[in-house]
Amino acid sequence: MENVTAIDLSPSFKAYDVRGIVGESITAETVRAVGAAFVDVLKLAGQTVLVGGDMRPSSPEFADAFAAGAVARGANVRMLGLISTDELYFACGTLNAAGVVFTASHNPAQYNGMKMAKAGAVPVSSDTGLYEIRDAAQAYLNAGDVPTASEGPHGTIEKLDVLADYSAYLRDLVDLSAIRPLKVVVDAANGMGGMTTPAVLGDTILPALPLEIVPMYFELDGTFPNHPANPLEPENLRDLQAAVKEHGADIGLAFDGDADRCFVIDENGDPVSPSAITALVARREIARAKALGEETPVIIHNLITSRAVPELVEKDGGRAVVTRVGHSFIKAVMAAEGAVFGGEHSAHYYFRDFFNADTGMLAAMHVLAALGTQDLPLSQLADEYEPYVASGEINSEIHDKDAAVARVLDACLGQDVEIETMDGTTVSAVDGSFWFNLRPSNTEPFLRFNGEAKDRQTMERVRDQVLAVVRNEG
Repeated sequence: MENVTAIDLSPSFKAYDVRGIVGESITAETVRAVGAAFVDVLKLAGQTVLVGGDMRPSSPEFADAFAAGAVARGANVRMLGLISTDELYFACGTLNAAGVVFTASHNPAQYNGMKMAKAGAVPVSSDTGLYEIRDAAQAYLNAGDVPTASEGPHGTIEKLDVLADYSAYLRDLVDLSAIRPLKVVVDAANGMGGMTTPAVLGDTILPALPLEIVPMYFELDGTFPNHPANPLEPENLRDLQAAVKEHGADIGLAFDGDADRCFVIDENGDPVSPSAITALVARREIARAKALGEETPVIIHNLITSRAVPELVEKDGGRAVVTRVGHSFIKAVMAAEGAVFGGEHSAHYYFRDFFNADTGMLAAMHVLAALGTQDLPLSQLADEYEPYVASGEINSEIHDKDAAVARVLDACLGQDVEIETMDGTTVSAVDGSFWFNLRPSNTEPFLRFNGEAKDRQTMERVRDQVLAVVRNEG
């Protein structure tokens, strides 16, 4: 084969997935090598491998390249075409097959990447084979000998559309047929929610629900012509907030690019925090599990969700288990604990009935069910789940992150606080009046602050004092 200068795969292989700039750190050649390595490392020769992609312009080419590499190493590939990330998890779970979706989630248009899963939707991360796949692919690239399907015996390629089965599966988990009529504005940000929303919540595949969907940016366009597909950034919610008020809607939903996250806006145009959504869905899942005879259902939450989450879980007779930030940690603890549900501050929501995987659409359906089975507006319904005042995540660009944390801990000496170091450093007032967490980014020069208090004055005081100490590097 022709020898080419090998691209270094290390920068694009993150802890949980692969992200890179198209044409630079991720190319058809590198993807074909990864497809071959995926089959080699996970021992998938003779088995089914599922391959799909989002609406980014490069996704079809990359899906074909991955399939070629996988087939060359003996896998039988089923091409899923255009899919959301949670559609991949559904397919891996129901078909008990490994797979990959090409997506860079909320990243800008010049990026693409891969999210991988083993059979049963078990995540492939740095702890479960991702770096071994990277190294095997790098070896193919360095040797200039990436396998091709034309070289000897190989697997097969077939097409498979899972959208209808995915939609029916979600409808079976949350029955929305008898809720009161709701007007729902959905901002798909030109991402995959523009395809999955009509299929799951509309009537393009299944019978109509009592939902009037007002679509925003449903056209699949991986160049993101309207706004970035990252609803975690407040400016990307502004169009949706205005539309909810303009249409007099009951609720607004915002999906990220690959539709595995969902953010919620109330009827006043105000965001409902992911912690509140976690608590609301946890209450529903605890009640459902108890009705099925489960004595103490387990709910997982990461350590920077609101303290309201474990408090409500305990109140409702569940057991709350805290974990580190990150989907591979959440999914591993979900499986180990047999948890019924898990939530993160970043609006990732995980369900036992969805193979312990995250799905923004299923979370949205739970919120619609909770809203539509009672008469209060969403703002009042959510009040119960947001008793505290949160700071939101605040980044500080810091040269020496460890020194900054040490300065904060020195400033806390003599105060009545408890200190934990599960994921970063968490300082909690013994009287419960506030807590904050400082967590260094693994990929950026940032120290991330998250805090919460019983009232706004306390939250702002703690926030300002801690950030002043963090940023005083002199």
